[in-house]
Amino acid sequence: MNAITSARHLSATATAALLTPFLALLAIAFLLPLGVLLYESLFVPAPTVQHYAKVFDDPVYVRVLWRTLRISAIVTVATLVLAYPLALVMTRSRGAVLALLVACVLLPLWTSVLVRTYAWTVILQRNGIVNQLLQELGWTSGPVRLLYTEGAVALAMAHVLLPFMVLPIWAALRNIPDDYARAAAMLGASPLRIFVEIVWPLSRPGVASGCLMVFLLSMGFFVTPALIGGPQQMMMATLVSQQVRELLNWPFAGALVGCLLVVTLGLVLAFNRTLGLDRFVGSR
Repeated sequence: MNAITSARHLSATATAALLTPFLALLAIAFLLPLGVLLYESLFVPAPTVQHYAKVFDDPVYVRVLWRTLRISAIVTVATLVLAYPLALVMTRSRGAVLALLVACVLLPLWTSVLVRTYAWTVILQRNGIVNQLLQELGWTSGPVRLLYTEGAVALAMAHVLLPFMVLPIWAALRNIPDDYARAAAMLGASPLRIFVEIVWPLSRPGVASGCLMVFLLSMGFFVTPALIGGPQQMMMATLVSQQVRELLNWPFAGALVGCLLVVTLGLVLAFNRTLGLDRFVGSR
């Protein structure tokens, strides 16, 4: 018993030692700046909630918050629609085909977000590839405004965040034993029924993880909305940066961060209650 207790003690000590660098980095790079911003939003220049009241009193800031939530939801749905069929194909592929598909999924992660965003700027501008193609096909008589729109922002963000949806779904689908589908087919189940009653329920952990990851990343996206959307399609991250870097209004920036944090935590809790993400994680 003493040997088992000693081994467990050493294991706990080793675990704590391994986690210490990560926890220290998390505290210094994330928790400390966040705490400073939240403190200034509540106690600078004196204990007050006027900065938070300003967020909801001015309709401009409410529209920015609503736009952030709306675009994040659109990007999440778009990436799910694109990622699930691709993950299914990857699950059923082997050899060189699978390697090619994996490379195509991971390729955006190997390229800078800034480079990908500028590529979309070239594609969607007034004299870009899309406008030239539309005019050559006779679908439009002149250039169409594609850049600096909400659709352009959602499209570019979905392209950047697609791997974060594909990989969790692919991992969940790969963990489904092939015997389940074969047994259902031998019992007379159609491919549609196999998908609805077997594949989809068992892949929900990957879907839940991917949706949550993409939605949270979309909420804090900065480079792509700033370049593709411009001032007309400003999102919360761009607004916070403007308050900190240009207006030097740190207390109000902290209030914006606090509101975004509360909304995000509320949505995560609602998402967890709806899809049971904690049950999925605990069952793996």
